[in-house]
Amino acid sequence: MAPAPSPTHSAVTLNVNGEKYTLTVDHRTTLLDALRERLDLTGTKKGCDQGQCGACTVLLDGRRAVSCLHLAVAAEGREITTIEGVADGERLHPVQQAFLDFDGYQCGYCTPGQICSAIAVIEEHAAGWPSAVTDDVGPEAGPAPLTADEIRERMSGNLCRCGAYVSIVQAVARAAAVQAETGEAAEAVA
Repeated sequence: MAPAPSPTHSAVTLNVNGEKYTLTVDHRTTLLDALRERLDLTGTKKGCDQGQCGACTVLLDGRRAVSCLHLAVAAEGREITTIEGVADGERLHPVQQAFLDFDGYQCGYCTPGQICSAIAVIEEHAAGWPSAVTDDVGPEAGPAPLTADEIRERMSGNLCRCGAYVSIVQAVARAAAVQAETGEAAEAVA
């Protein structure tokens, strides 16, 4: 039985993958722990638990976030998308399909976070957000070409202990190209 709201616990309603869940959580409960331990959404992985590896990356209101550094109580009222929510029924998201096509995984532990991050990266790039390696950041320049260097820089917060980086970069490039050709948006970036 969940503890009643108190000075150390609060009832929160989390909107995860389009469904609302009301939980009573300790104020110190991370979003990662709420997803994995309370909602049984175990696709989001616990890696370093310090915000350094990116294995726990989810989308909050369409923007990538490491869920081990977000408190569950702070996620109330926000749209949370985990790896379990990126596919459209049985139809894989273009990023998921590209990761399969290009073997953008080995052990697969980091893959859910990599995919969530890649979805946001593609949207950020399409919206014209510069990265640290973008040559011309002037507003008239428009989006920089999504080169391998751009992808590597934008995905640098997600570590792969197997070293599948070459395939990950290829997968992100392919997914971005497919989405540009089809006009299919990944997730809205606020």
